[in-house]
Amino acid sequence: MKKLMMATAATALLAGAASAEDIKLGVIMGFTGPIESLTPAMAAGSEYAMKEVSDSGKLLGGATVSSVRGDSTCIDAAAASAAAERLITSEGVKGIVGADCSGVTGAILANVAVPNGMVMISPSATSPALSAAEDNGMFFRTSPSDARQGQVLADVLMEQGFKSAAITYTNNDYGKGLADSIASAYAAAGGEVTATFAHEDGKADYSAEVASLASAGGDILIVAGYVDQGGPGVIRAALDTGAFDTFALPDGMIGGALEEAFGDEIEGSIGTVPGSESANTTMIVEAISSETVDASGPYIGESYDAAALIMLAMQAAGSSNPGDYAGKIMDVANAPGEKINTGELAKGLEILAAGGEIDYVGATAVELIGGGEAAGGYREIVIKGGKITTAKYR
Repeated sequence: MKKLMMATAATALLAGAASAEDIKLGVIMGFTGPIESLTPAMAAGSEYAMKEVSDSGKLLGGATVSSVRGDSTCIDAAAASAAAERLITSEGVKGIVGADCSGVTGAILANVAVPNGMVMISPSATSPALSAAEDNGMFFRTSPSDARQGQVLADVLMEQGFKSAAITYTNNDYGKGLADSIASAYAAAGGEVTATFAHEDGKADYSAEVASLASAGGDILIVAGYVDQGGPGVIRAALDTGAFDTFALPDGMIGGALEEAFGDEIEGSIGTVPGSESANTTMIVEAISSETVDASGPYIGESYDAAALIMLAMQAAGSSNPGDYAGKIMDVANAPGEKINTGELAKGLEILAAGGEIDYVGATAVELIGGGEAAGGYREIVIKGGKITTAKYR
């Protein structure tokens, strides 16, 4: 009888293992293009959460989760949409972490995700326009809107004594939305915007753009661009001509490539990037850092959190079907429930499997507000000794 019971249990175990789902999640980011130095670490952050869940064996009766990457290019909406279409129709992904840049995120959402009923959680698409996008309840963000970043950067500028500023922005949805937000908040705070000009990425020489900005004057130049594209070109032209020597740098300009390109040439420059004093990305950064992955840039924790929310919502719904779990994302992200921090995804899965509630805090102190927006805080940075350092959190 004992042998029969053992054999029956073994058969059941093997049957359970055979039926365990292999869930694929898409990771759509600009592995080529103007932020390509940032995206390997962002993708690795999301994939670290997938590994943590797979290793736990606690998702949906032992399901494993694997990543399928797609290149958004950050700037080519057609290419990004094609990548998303492939992940959904050919690869069969059950959710998408991404996209990264705002313009391609909006294109994927409208052209691919909504028609296919696919959940998207972007770690870094910050355009205010996405707040009003038609998403059928399938789109969420783990980074706050640039409507908030504009106010924060304006506050920093005024507190640091910069009473006038020129603005240049990358000529796309992200750059235009952010520049408008900064200009509006800065003017409301009493600052003077001397000039606002778009710049095109991919140019070899930005001296003409800088000359126009310099003729308008200003205590500081705000560069709302990309760290691997036109932004550094604008800064180099400004330094070489003596037009500006201090810069205000929003999130798309913050990364190790900035330090490598300029060091202390831009000493005293300031910036903002999503972040919270209670954020906890140390474990993730240590796990993913390597010779090929520079984990000094932004949005790594937000990427981990995006993947984690998808998987926890699946557990809460008892299903990996996007139509089933989309409505659970806000529930697992917010109170009430037991707080779940970085590295505690197994604990969260166990609580949900038992019918309990969780309040996912994660790597970036996640709190989702109306429409799946991240409430979010910001890290004020300053270039000190040629390095990106933290001044305070806001």
